[in-house]
Amino acid sequence: MKEQSTVSTTFRIISLTLIVIGATSFLAGLFSDSQRTWANYLIVNYYFLSLAMGAAFFYTLQSISQSGWSSAFKRIPEAMMAYIPFAAVLFLLLYFGMHDIYHWTHSEAVASDQVLQHKSAYLNTPFFILRMVICFALWVLFTWLLRKTSLQEDHAGPDNIMVLFNKSELYSKVFIFIFAITFSFSAFDWIMSIDAHWYSTLFALKNVVAAFLHGVSIITLIVFILFRRGYFPFLNKYHLHDFSRYIFMLSIVWGYFWFAQFMIIWYGNIPEETVYYYVRWQEGWKVLFFLEIGLNWALPFLILLPVKTSRNIKVITVVILFLIIGQYIDLFVQIVPGTTGLLRFGWIEAGMLLGFAGLFALIVATALSKAKLIPPGHPYLEESLNHKF
Repeated sequence: MKEQSTVSTTFRIISLTLIVIGATSFLAGLFSDSQRTWANYLIVNYYFLSLAMGAAFFYTLQSISQSGWSSAFKRIPEAMMAYIPFAAVLFLLLYFGMHDIYHWTHSEAVASDQVLQHKSAYLNTPFFILRMVICFALWVLFTWLLRKTSLQEDHAGPDNIMVLFNKSELYSKVFIFIFAITFSFSAFDWIMSIDAHWYSTLFALKNVVAAFLHGVSIITLIVFILFRRGYFPFLNKYHLHDFSRYIFMLSIVWGYFWFAQFMIIWYGNIPEETVYYYVRWQEGWKVLFFLEIGLNWALPFLILLPVKTSRNIKVITVVILFLIIGQYIDLFVQIVPGTTGLLRFGWIEAGMLLGFAGLFALIVATALSKAKLIPPGHPYLEESLNHKF
C-alpha cells in the first residue's frame, strides 16, 4: 500500500502554467475592464475558498461524530484546508477592487440613499476589512491546530493517541460553531452586500450548504483520482455509497434552501425582495437560473437515488463534474448581475478560473505530499480499512 503521495514535475509545470495564465488574465483585465475583472476575481476566489471551508466542515463533522468509515481519507480535507491561508491573502487584495464591486463604498451613493445610510454603520470599508481579518484569523488558527494534532497522532504512542484524538474533537467542536457564524457573515459581506438594498434570511444557510456540498464533492473526486493512481486500494462499494450519500443528501438540502428562498420571495411579492429575482429572470439569465437548480440539485438527486448508481465510481464522477459547473454558475448568478450586469463568459472569466484552479490544485497536492496519506495513528483506522455496513 502506497503510504505517501508525490507531486510530479509534470503536474507542477501544468499547475504553474495555469497560475501564470490566471495572473496574466487578471492583470490584463484590470486595464481592459476593471469592474468585470474584480467581479470575477471575487467569484473564483470565493469558489475555491468555499471548497476548502466545506472540506473543513466535513472534517470537523467526522471528528465530532467519531465517524469511522472516513478516517482513512482524512488527509484529503486536511490538504484542502491548506488553501485557506492563501485565500486570506487573496481576499485582502479585494480591498483594491471594492469600489468596482460594492455600491455602498461610493460616498456619493450613500449620501443620496437612506437605505445605505441606515446600513453604513455595518457596511463601511474599515469594518468590512476588520471582519474579514477576524474571520480568516480564526479559520487559519483552527485548521492549523487540527492539522497539527492530526500529524502528531502519526507518531504518538498508545497512551497519547486518545488524548490527541479527544483534543482534535474539542477543536472541531469549537471550529464548527465558529464556522457557522463567521462563514454566514462572510456570505453576507462578500456577496449579499453587492445588492445592498436586498436581503434574505436564508442566503447564508444556502451558501453554507453549498460550500459543504461542493467541498465533499471535491474530497470524493480527489479520492477517486488517487485511487486510479494506486492509492487507497481498500476503497470499496461501501465507501462509495457513503461518499455518494453525502452528495445526495446535501444536494437535497441545497435544493430545499434554494427553493425556500425563491418561493417565499415570489409568494410575498414585495418589491424590495423581488427585485433580486426580477433581474435574474430576464433573457439569458433565466437559462442560468434553471441550470443552477438542475446541476446542483436535480441531476445529483435523480442520478444518485438508485443504490446501483450510488456505488458506481464513474457515475459519481460524472455527478461531481456537474456539481463543479453548478457551483460556478451559482456564484456567477449571485455576483455578476449586481456588478457588471452583463451576461458574458470570455477570456477574463476563463483565464482567472484556470489560474485559481491551478493554484488550488498545487496547494492541495503539495499538502498531500507532506504527510502519510493514510493516518497510521487514527484509532478508527481499521474500521475504515475494513468498512462494511
